[in-house]
Amino acid sequence: MNSVLYARRRLTDRLFLIFSISAALFGLAWLAAILYTLLTQGLSGLSLTVFTESTKSPGSHGGLLNAIAGSLVMSILAVAAGTPIGILAGTYLAEYGRTTRLAGFIRFFNDILLSAPSIIVGLFIYEVVVRNFGFSAIAGAASLMVIVIPVVVRTTENMLLLVPGSLREAGAALGAPISHVIRSVTWRAARAGIVTGVLLAVARISGETAPLIFTAFGNQFWSTDLTAPIASLPQVIFNYANSAYDDWHRLAWAGAFIITFAVLTLSIVARLLESKRN
Repeated sequence: MNSVLYARRRLTDRLFLIFSISAALFGLAWLAAILYTLLTQGLSGLSLTVFTESTKSPGSHGGLLNAIAGSLVMSILAVAAGTPIGILAGTYLAEYGRTTRLAGFIRFFNDILLSAPSIIVGLFIYEVVVRNFGFSAIAGAASLMVIVIPVVVRTTENMLLLVPGSLREAGAALGAPISHVIRSVTWRAARAGIVTGVLLAVARISGETAPLIFTAFGNQFWSTDLTAPIASLPQVIFNYANSAYDDWHRLAWAGAFIITFAVLTLSIVARLLESKRN
């Protein structure tokens, strides 16, 4: 009886292991196919012109300089505005509120924002900002900021909760106020994890297209005016991929390769910082 039960359990374990490995290999095969296509198509479209010239009409020699610059400007603005808000909110949840009812509400709504479709964020900023002030780089950065904040809030709270309570108690024993303990002890102890969360937020917004369609609108020409429509790399990729022109298709592949490489680099840096923290 025991031997039959043991054999049945071993068979179940083997079948579950085979199923798990097969599922993992199935997903990795599709990932490898996507990366291979991206590498072959993207590298063939890369050239110096991509980084030195702005988008042009079909048949003309053009690049993605204005789109790359626009994405960088909006991402920098979004991270610069969203990171302090996210860190302070995460600090409140971990250090001050923690078990309060207000903290529970904040976590609930933060989780909603974290999983909300980005197009909803774009529509929200469109109603609040664009309808009153028009399409602009600021509106695009605002939509990306709304995406950055919940990621930073969640990461900051989790990293601060991992800091041993004995460190806080040691600071309090020396007579330091809680604000000084947070700045000098807990933030420093969780610094690598918080930076990792910021990098993950940057990676999250790097490929967002839907919010920028409703806010930044796009611009075929070079523009540094934050109050005017501005180009972005994800939106240019979307428009060029749907066009009927081969030269625009090549630029779309090149742009997709640039975004993928940037996100991969940020993910690797975030992993290295996380391993360093551990």
